[in-house]
Amino acid sequence: MNEVEVFVEIDAPPEVVWEALLAFDTYPEWNPLTRRVEGIVIDGTERRGRDEPADARGLLDGQVLVTVEPYRRLAWLDRFWLPFALDRYHEFHLQPIDDGRRTRLLQRETVRGALTSLVFDETKVERAFVAMNKAVAARAERRASATT
Repeated sequence: MNEVEVFVEIDAPPEVVWEALLAFDTYPEWNPLTRRVEGIVIDGTERRGRDEPADARGLLDGQVLVTVEPYRRLAWLDRFWLPFALDRYHEFHLQPIDDGRRTRLLQRETVRGALTSLVFDETKVERAFVAMNKAVAARAERRASATT
């Protein structure tokens, strides 16, 4: 099992960060990690979907949402089409800080399976998460400053 965690503190409340994360249709405009998300609906029910990372290989079978806690946590599971080969559990945690005026965002991915050592590049994933977290922060901070 391999895991990557990346934190960022954002000058925007969790509600604004959450909205930035869920604006899947705008990902191509700002998100350096994921260019497209399809078929995921956040309404409290599990849905299958598919994202297209910037360097997509098309090996995974699509996401299944496993946790949706509005303004707090979003998590999904990707599975390689061959059982026990590769599972990727991806999650975002939003923690209010400074009396809810700011947010600490955690992006974490846990990868396990027989192919993990062949396809999982921890350094590359960490760099990608840092870039995405910075992009989420910039987007949320712009939105928060526009409403004040």
